[in-house]
Amino acid sequence: MTKIEAIVQPSKMEAVKDALVEAGVAGMTIFEARGHGRQKGHTEFYRGREYAVDLLPKVKFELVVSDEMKDKVIDAIINAARTGRIGDGKIFVSKVDEAIRIRNDERGEIAL
Repeated sequence: MTKIEAIVQPSKMEAVKDALVEAGVAGMTIFEARGHGRQKGHTEFYRGREYAVDLLPKVKFELVVSDEMKDKVIDAIINAARTGRIGDGKIFVSKVDEAIRIRNDERGEIAL
């Protein structure tokens, strides 16, 4: 099993969610997040004063999929989230040793 964490622009949330459902993902968790990468935020003006916006709004997707679905899911996220501009986001991939459904103690991929 593989855990995929994707951080994308808020404007791409629906497109990524729809692409994941179309790719066959059964479940996902979506968080509203704030952060920055290399872009380090930007400056804005409010009532004539300049201030720094260094934590930008982002959306984080977390999902665990079978190893066979990993590449399909990653491609779906990339195709749905990419604009070609800085700040498109990141995808982190890691191995999952075990998954357990609390309701009935199912274990492994069947618990997904």
